[in-house]
Amino acid sequence: MSVNGLLSSIRRLTQNEEQLRNSNSVSPFEVLRQQMDDILGDGGIMKQVVQPGEGPPVPENASVIMHYSGFLEYSDQPFETTLNRRHPRIMKLGRDVTLGGLELGLLTMKKGEFSRFLLQPQYAYGNMGCPPFIPERAVVLYEIHVLDFLDSGLVDKFLTLCPEEQNSSPLSTFLDVVNTLRSFGNRCFNQNQMYHAKDRYKQALKLLETRKSQNVPEKESLQTALLPVYLNLSLTELRLENPQKALKYGNKALQIDRNNTKALFRCGQAYQELQEFENAQQCLLMAQGRKPFDSDVNNLLRKVAMSYKESLDKQKDMCSKMFKHFNCRDLNEETG
Repeated sequence: MSVNGLLSSIRRLTQNEEQLRNSNSVSPFEVLRQQMDDILGDGGIMKQVVQPGEGPPVPENASVIMHYSGFLEYSDQPFETTLNRRHPRIMKLGRDVTLGGLELGLLTMKKGEFSRFLLQPQYAYGNMGCPPFIPERAVVLYEIHVLDFLDSGLVDKFLTLCPEEQNSSPLSTFLDVVNTLRSFGNRCFNQNQMYHAKDRYKQALKLLETRKSQNVPEKESLQTALLPVYLNLSLTELRLENPQKALKYGNKALQIDRNNTKALFRCGQAYQELQEFENAQQCLLMAQGRKPFDSDVNNLLRKVAMSYKESLDKQKDMCSKMFKHFNCRDLNEETG
């Protein structure tokens, strides 16, 4: 998405702002409007697709990961934008998106799509505007880039069910809910929101651990879904400096797949933090046996070996000083 691209196109249409305002020339928004589609039929929300997306459109009550910028006519700078943020916004429809026109526009978009929306006042800030930034009866232009979305509406609906209804729901629906929660956790993790990530992973874990499997294939599907959740929680606890909890989830992952390299590595990391260097070495050597050229495993293994050696040297030095102290005391008693 390019704010500069929009500004350049507007500047090409307006050589002189004052001349445009005081003449009968067509305004920039009117020119853009002629290139747009009327998505409601009343002219209130006009849309121009700059970059098409793919897949299904954003569903109702979804959580949308997006960048956006809002512009007033004749303005060189947006009155609001997320482009200066380190991470894109995650906004839930029906809660975080406060402009009716934006929400209706988002429901027409697909993953990866970049579009522009021209909103009449009744679909934006109304007749009053939003002083001092938005004047009265202002028509506004929004550029929106949908990076991804999560069907959190499905999750919200599922979580309102009683445990019996959740347990009897189709396995495919159940796993969709679990995967959505985990995806939400991954988004939070990538934005360094560790406690939010942990909450989402724990929600998924609770659903998986309380689901009563009906048959062997379903039990295997649940175990397959549990493994990445345990791994996610193990890594999150490491980032939160809780190595004991990280070790617990790493070991649970190994109960499902005892040869899982990530689980072995997580346990090695946790043991390293707990200064249980021998156990850390054992886990990392097993991981190295499965992935001998993995740089993360090999680097941590060297670090653990050095820490283990330093720990042993300190123990030897301490023992040496203790024996020296006892020998001196015994000698003093003999000669006293």
